Amino acid sequence: MVIPGTRKTAVSQVGAWVWRLKSGHGSSLFLPQTPEMAHALGHRAATFSPDMSEHKATISWKRASPDFLAGKYSREHTWSFDGGVIVPASPSPSVVPAPYSNPACVDPEEAFVAAVSSCHMLTYLYLACQQGFQVDSYHDEAVGVMTKNEKGVPWLSSVALHPKITHSGEKLPAPADLDRLHHLAHEQCFIANSIKTAVTVRGAGDES
Repeated sequence: MVIPGTRKTAVSQVGAWVWRLKSGHGSSLFLPQTPEMAHALGHRAATFSPDMSEHKATISWKRASPDFLAGKYSREHTWSFDGGVIVPASPSPSVVPAPYSNPACVDPEEAFVAAVSSCHMLTYLYLACQQGFQVDSYHDEAVGVMTKNEKGVPWLSSVALHPKITHSGEKLPAPADLDRLHHLAHEQCFIANSIKTAVTVRGAGDES
């Protein structure tokens, strides 16, 4: 885990694990199931409330073509969030060809992949902090795969995460620590608990 020439910096790229959450987690999401999880979650486990919270997004589209009924209309639209951010959105060109889609915009499928990756990262950072592992950077080039289900309907059946994480400080995570952190991060991720998509964490070992 230590880069040649230093005892305080390590870049980790996790091994290969696949987890799929079972249904029925419900409000027990942050209740520690083992002493290890209780230690990892610390005060958060004792203070987390299962009460409902709301998370809002405003989706806006307006027709700009007279040929709507012929299917010749732009699908570009916007996503607005309470913090003031407005995201230009469009279907993927693989679903709706140009000019009725815009590859420069965010499409729902890649936004889904980003949500899975972002939630896993945020949970990992929290757990690493609680266990005394300092994280300097986290980079993930996540990939979602769309297939067809048993009814022939396309769905994102899998998301592969490829996190590259830089740690520093006196306490560096061993491979077993990384395994535990990612496993717990997956179990505690809000988004992973909300989907049936198989989430995979892949890597080729440490980088130097």
